[in-house]
Amino acid sequence: MSGFTDAVLTARRRKGGRPTRPAGPMQRREARWGYAFISPWIIGFLLFWLVPIGASLVFSTLDFQLTDPDATSFVGTSNWERALSDPDTWTALAATFRFTVLFLPLSIVVALGLALLLNSKHLKFTGFFRLLFYAPSMIPLVAGVLIWQQVLNPQTGWVNRLIGLTGVDATGTDGIRWFDNPILVLFAFSFIGLWGIGNAMMVNLAGLQGIPTELYEAAEIDGAGWWRRLRSVTLPLLSPIMFYNLVIGSVAILQYFVVPWVLFGATGRPGGASRFLLVHFYQQAFVFGDMGYGAALAWLIFILVAVFTAVLFGTSRYWVHYGTERS
Repeated sequence: MSGFTDAVLTARRRKGGRPTRPAGPMQRREARWGYAFISPWIIGFLLFWLVPIGASLVFSTLDFQLTDPDATSFVGTSNWERALSDPDTWTALAATFRFTVLFLPLSIVVALGLALLLNSKHLKFTGFFRLLFYAPSMIPLVAGVLIWQQVLNPQTGWVNRLIGLTGVDATGTDGIRWFDNPILVLFAFSFIGLWGIGNAMMVNLAGLQGIPTELYEAAEIDGAGWWRRLRSVTLPLLSPIMFYNLVIGSVAILQYFVVPWVLFGATGRPGGASRFLLVHFYQQAFVFGDMGYGAALAWLIFILVAVFTAVLFGTSRYWVHYGTERS
């Protein structure tokens, strides 16, 4: 290890390009202590991340049934071919895509709008409103889903009752049934998702408060109105924060599971709208016990997330402004 440490330390360069002095005994001892302190993390990473990832890749090539592990056999790429030809996989992909198209832009806009509202100098009791909007994100997701299940109840939910005040028969026999319609259920999922928008809102708010007020003052002197200041000052300087929320939100949606599972389980109701990719994976792997097929589905989801994230990073250079050029 000392030879490796020497190589690392002597490879460092000063500003003039001159090499640093060779590592002394004290530096080597400190480096060894550093490796010792991070070794629990390295061991944990190997045992709980790399090993399971490698095992899942192996499982994807096996016919491995939890109910009969002794009958495990090698099937090559059959599980992958089955995943790509399974109609349920494409149903799950379509449901995930529809929800992504609806909820992702909505969540970005709502989180930004709330942050702009809370950052306004004209708003009083900002501390109270910050707590009010952030508090729902601290409620456990399962509890939040059960709350919204009652809120959106066709007969007794207050959402339908409020809609009924407009003259629409929302609570009757032919009323609005949020969980029985493939289109309306996406809006129900969106309502539940916005319930936890507090984290993204607070990140946006922190970014807004980091924008120098001098820029807004200079824009006002130049005659820029609120909309112009938003487009020319706020959004460009906040674009790295928005990009962060976009990436995190995209990955979360592609792994959407808890809400549809609590509401509908593995049924896929209504009309396959709740059969998201992770629901499909969980059903195959842990309900039916087909771990080989489930592992192949897990890898397909991983590849989809990786490709989607790579596309986001690849296109970010066209609209994300970091203030300084990235090296």
